[in-house]
Amino acid sequence: MNKNKELTIFTALRHFFYCQYGTGISANTVLLLHVLTLLPGHRLKPTDLTIGHLAFIHTVMQLTTGFVATDTFGSQNVWNDLTCKSVFFLHRLMRGLSMSTTCLLSVLQAITLSPRSSCLAKFKHKSSNHNLCLLLLLWVCGMSSGVHLLISTVATPNVTSASFLLVTKSCSLWLMSCYCRFTLFTLETVQDVFFMGLMIVSSGYMVVLLYRHKRRSQHLYSSKHSPRASPEERATRTILLLMSFFVFMYVSDCIISSFSGLSWNHDIVHLLIQMLVGNSYGTISPLVLISSERQIMKLLKYMWGKDHKCLFIQS
Repeated sequence: MNKNKELTIFTALRHFFYCQYGTGISANTVLLLHVLTLLPGHRLKPTDLTIGHLAFIHTVMQLTTGFVATDTFGSQNVWNDLTCKSVFFLHRLMRGLSMSTTCLLSVLQAITLSPRSSCLAKFKHKSSNHNLCLLLLLWVCGMSSGVHLLISTVATPNVTSASFLLVTKSCSLWLMSCYCRFTLFTLETVQDVFFMGLMIVSSGYMVVLLYRHKRRSQHLYSSKHSPRASPEERATRTILLLMSFFVFMYVSDCIISSFSGLSWNHDIVHLLIQMLVGNSYGTISPLVLISSERQIMKLLKYMWGKDHKCLFIQS
């Protein structure tokens, strides 16, 4: 690839990254504020606390990704050992929590949708304190799985050494032994497979329940009057859409990472593509969840109509 073409692609990807970054921060903030406004009145649905937690995670993940992007785009004056350790540990923690919280959201919605005769029905009326305990457990597991980054991440030394693996322009990793790397890779793989498997099982269970409900509804309603979906069914379809998108982006991220290997940092265009793909779920998921919240949509439509009315009067 010639220099001019590479520069053009890099510029286009950088602008796209800024758009994605701004959209992700804004959407997750709106979603998080919506959940926080429900807390004083305790009008929370079983999944609301988890959705708010997911919005918070994605907000922090977007911020850390933006911080890494500043290093990619050339601002390297603020990086030191503490900055490198904090940013990469937080980013690794948020990525892990994004998967585990999405999995929890799927399981909670499957429990909400389950019939009274199901063995999951006994978990339906658990208080929000139980959800808080589950979220705290996810944080403990996530922090323990990423603690090695606090030790191995350092600011890139001025002297080239075979003991370091360059991650970005300003941050590097101490190369661990093959045994340590294999152990960490195995633990991360087992964790990912567990959450992905649980996510797929709960999603499949919800699909079966929705199919059964649809068949049952066809016998109760005439062909002229199609049954309206209940709030639980609409929420389930939204979460199923999220699960599908998450799995797609996770597989895409794995494919890109496997092709890039350990030398992706030498290609800035490749690095930007990987950042865009890794950040896509955190950007799209709040938009999908916001579109399913009627209160937020009514408020946004009201504000949009008010702005257009003001512009019309001014003109």
